[in-house]
Amino acid sequence: MANRFGTYLRNVFDTAATVFEGMAVTCSHFIRKPSTVQYPDRTDLRVQDTLPFRYRGILEVDLEICTGCLACERACPIDCIVIGASKDKQTKQMILTRFDIDIAKCMYCGLCSEPCPTGSIHHTPEFEGADFSLESMIRRYVKEPVAAYRPKKVETDPVIAPILERGMRYLEEFAAPAGGAEPAPSDSDETETAA
Repeated sequence: MANRFGTYLRNVFDTAATVFEGMAVTCSHFIRKPSTVQYPDRTDLRVQDTLPFRYRGILEVDLEICTGCLACERACPIDCIVIGASKDKQTKQMILTRFDIDIAKCMYCGLCSEPCPTGSIHHTPEFEGADFSLESMIRRYVKEPVAAYRPKKVETDPVIAPILERGMRYLEEFAAPAGGAEPAPSDSDETETAA
């Protein structure tokens, strides 16, 4: 009987000590200077500027360099990209009638940006996409039918050239599996190895 009573008192003492220890930690926060950063208005840098290089934020599409190849739509595992494209029989050019991305369904995997031949679909550092309705989470990039981009060997249009250069740089640096594409062997490399 005395052994049971002693165990009971030890359990009561251990419980009280544990509660006191936990409350001491809690109460110590009343006298400490708070270390919580109030998001986002009290940060020195924009949050987007602190994100890592390969951060996959909300998708963006540059329709100026979209070829309408549907590679991104086929690569998306959850069908959050819907593209409407048809070939104009007179001009034999691809016409984009619809390019929608459902941000609510997107899982930001990056599989859509890798097969794009021009880098027109890419991730941005933007991550604040909250809204009040699911319908407003659908990004509609085609307002009226637009002709798809036809790749050229050398882009001469001063408006399209920087957009295309940015898209191709995105493919080389971001969408490449190892963080950057390996340089293609040049003719001089082949002649050196043959000699």
